[in-house]
Amino acid sequence: MTSKRHLQSGFSLLEILIAFSILALSLGVLLNIFSGGLKRAIVSDEYQQAVTIAQSKLAAAGVEWPLGDGDKQGQMLDKFNWTLFVQPINSDDIDAASATTNIQTYQVIVRVQWLAGVEDRQIELTSIKLSKKQ
Repeated sequence: MTSKRHLQSGFSLLEILIAFSILALSLGVLLNIFSGGLKRAIVSDEYQQAVTIAQSKLAAAGVEWPLGDGDKQGQMLDKFNWTLFVQPINSDDIDAASATTNIQTYQVIVRVQWLAGVEDRQIELTSIKLSKKQ
């Protein structure tokens, strides 16, 4: 004789609840992974834009405006604030060489800052440039 238990087919309510719980947990983890990856991609893109701005301002120093002691500031793309610092480098070796060649050595620093969410981010590039003494 067959019992009623062997005649039933399908899943019990408990099995379905456990399966849905596992599905909900795994979907939550997957969504967290994808949103974290998207945030990292956005931050990476912002850093790439900031480096491009800093490189362009570093290249413009001494070409678009003469090198001299001072600072310049500006804003690009309504998000990135840049500051250019130029200062002469003075050392005994450089002073001895520049006295005979009439060349001044400058340290050029470009700092780009932007707001990413609630965090303030910045990068800084530094270079040394030569110019005629003024």
